[in-house]
Amino acid sequence: MSAIRLLVLGAVRQHGRAHGYQVRNDLEYWGAHEWSNAKPGSIYHALKQMAKQGLLRAHEIAPSTAGGPPRTEYEITEAGTEEYFRLLREALTSYDQRMDVKSAAIGFIVDLPRSEAVALLEERIRRIEEWRSTVVEHYVPEEGPGQYGHIGEIMNLWLHTADGEAEWTRGLIGRVEAGAYTFAGEGAQFVGVLADDEPNPYATGEPHPEDAR
Repeated sequence: MSAIRLLVLGAVRQHGRAHGYQVRNDLEYWGAHEWSNAKPGSIYHALKQMAKQGLLRAHEIAPSTAGGPPRTEYEITEAGTEEYFRLLREALTSYDQRMDVKSAAIGFIVDLPRSEAVALLEERIRRIEEWRSTVVEHYVPEEGPGQYGHIGEIMNLWLHTADGEAEWTRGLIGRVEAGAYTFAGEGAQFVGVLADDEPNPYATGEPHPEDAR
């Protein structure tokens, strides 16, 4: 899975309707350009592609203040909402996702009901433990990595990573079950998007030809 689709769909959904530069600005505000492939070119490309695929609806509005052609605003469609939640659920339960995908999923986890979020995280642990058991069929942790020479360090890394992921996930489940954060249907949630006139302290400031579109 590519993180960019989940990030862009989630950003547009949070705004309700947003032009490309707003989406870029939000993702830079979240630091996504540092931990994912959410660079300006990929963001604008994703917006156009998902509009072609019917996941987003494009609207032309008045010309931008920067001049040039009219801006295009995007809103998520019903199909886009279905795709967004499919990607979110897959990212939360799949142990083998890349770190940027997992990070994006955690950023949007509160869009789900609390009980579903817990269930998905429990499924994540089940899959981690299932994957771990296949590794120990061939590698005995107690005997250490030396049993396979330096190659054993690879399996040692796999197991330590899996154990760390499972421990962190159990901690998150505990916090969520104890009432942390505000999930879907529970009231006003944390707002993670910027207003049009609100400065972004994390913006890269690098211009892109699509910024004025």
